Amino acid sequence: MSLNAYQRVQQIAATPRRNEYRLMSQITGEMIAARDAGLSGAQLAPALHRNRVAWSTFSSMCAAQGNQLPDDLRARIISIGLWVDKYTSEVITGHDTIDDLIVVNRAIIEGLANENGTGN
Repeated sequence: MSLNAYQRVQQIAATPRRNEYRLMSQITGEMIAARDAGLSGAQLAPALHRNRVAWSTFSSMCAAQGNQLPDDLRARIISIGLWVDKYTSEVITGHDTIDDLIVVNRAIIEGLANENGTGN
């Protein structure tokens, strides 16, 4: 019963930005673990899939009518999402490494952490 109470409180306390921070941290951790395990090319597909889906979702949300983020920020997020999609294909086919995707995600995580007051 105490676990259920904890989970309810956590859901109430969770904000969209905290959820984004947690999601991006998990996904980036998976990509780092895959890279550090020596995986490359198509072997990275499982780790990259979640990242691609997350960025596609962010882009779709930013493109949706009624999104209240500033237009400039929405455009930048959509642009990053498009880049992530294209670059992920390059990584999966072995034409590039996963490192730049990790760098981008870490920058986003840092920004979300600072916005949430959870960061360094």
